[in-house]
Amino acid sequence: MNLFPYSNTNKRYHTLDYFYKNKFKSKVCKISLNAGFTCPNIDGTVGKNGCIYCSKLGSGENGGNPNEDLITQFKKVKKIMDKKWPNSKYIGYFQARTNTYAPVNILKEKYESILKLPNVVGLSIATRPDSISDECLDYLKKLNKKTFLTVELGLQTIHEKTSKLINRCHDLKCFEKTLKKLKDANIFTVVHIINGLPHETKDMMIETVKYLNNLNIDGIKIHMLLVLKNTPLEKYYKNNKFHILTKDEYVDIVTTQLEYLNPNIVIQRLSADPVKEDLIEPKWTIKKIDVLNTIDKKMNKENIYQGDKSID
Repeated sequence: MNLFPYSNTNKRYHTLDYFYKNKFKSKVCKISLNAGFTCPNIDGTVGKNGCIYCSKLGSGENGGNPNEDLITQFKKVKKIMDKKWPNSKYIGYFQARTNTYAPVNILKEKYESILKLPNVVGLSIATRPDSISDECLDYLKKLNKKTFLTVELGLQTIHEKTSKLINRCHDLKCFEKTLKKLKDANIFTVVHIINGLPHETKDMMIETVKYLNNLNIDGIKIHMLLVLKNTPLEKYYKNNKFHILTKDEYVDIVTTQLEYLNPNIVIQRLSADPVKEDLIEPKWTIKKIDVLNTIDKKMNKENIYQGDKSID
């Protein structure tokens, strides 16, 4: 018997599927969209060339096609999902690049075009801590009153040396300031972190999670670092040959991180969806289901639950 309070399956952590089903009383599918935004870390506002791991699409994963309009992107993915989960509700996920980095009138046009579609119950907006202006925040507050809004903040690591190495171009104080503004506005906030960043130890990765557990975050996404073709990270990896985590090492780190996270924090992701043709390392990330199953098996075998160590 699974004793974890935030689960209706065999999972010993607070899954996004469980959260959505309890909130909306329905299966909810997130549909990834590419709205064609750029990034202040690309256009020279705070930096150039982006974070060293970013692909040309602004993500290491499958997402929307920037050559198609948002409605076409949405309907294409919805058609596929409807075959597996008919009668679902939907959340538009603005994923690629920095999705608050534009004038508010443009943001409003793009966001609300998706909100007008049938059975769309919310938006999830991925962005950077340095890219939510006061005007944008005011608009997000209004949006939060009319739909279920999630803002996803990229942090990746709390360690400033690593942050500089990966060219994040913002510091931890910037993240803290933006997170406080979002939480003061009662906006559901998810934080992205990356395991396996160059030269980080297991202890350093655990420290990032312990830090976040002491903040008022609502959810977290945990990724494995992906070395992708035609990125600055590809060149750095070839020249420095830093250690790439094995699957077993990654699973060990993730399960330990879960132990330190408060049970009410929603675990939105534990493994990436790399584009196979672009992936250099680690190859084991291609088999996402295998990674998730291995996490479940370890947690079952060792009787681990999310939050076991959250008050340590």
